Amino acid sequence: MSFKYSKKDKLKSKKLIEQLFTEGKAITAYPLRLIYLKNEFEDGSKLKTGVSVSKRLHKTAVARNRIKRLLREAYRLNKPLYFNNSSTSYAFMILYLSKDGTTFDKLNKSTKLLFDKFIDKTSET
Repeated sequence: MSFKYSKKDKLKSKKLIEQLFTEGKAITAYPLRLIYLKNEFEDGSKLKTGVSVSKRLHKTAVARNRIKRLLREAYRLNKPLYFNNSSTSYAFMILYLSKDGTTFDKLNKSTKLLFDKFIDKTSET
């Protein structure tokens, strides 16, 4: 798996997003929450990921877009480290829960912690 976050790796299907929120399981590592669902994709990709920042907590689009950019970058850099040997495919939605702004370093640490929790939880079952 490469460090790319290409178009086929992005979660765009409205049906799949709706299914993710109704049937998916969640893991939280504040200020992030990961909602995941085991799924098979027609295009052969292993992971499809979306990011979301609440409009209620971050009023301006500038603030939301910056946090989403940082989230996608942290995901892109950590994806090969955690999911390189993964044989199952998942749909992910990463939510930012805090009211405060953030830095890349904080988000990167939280992303690593979140993925560690995810690996621990999915390896048990």
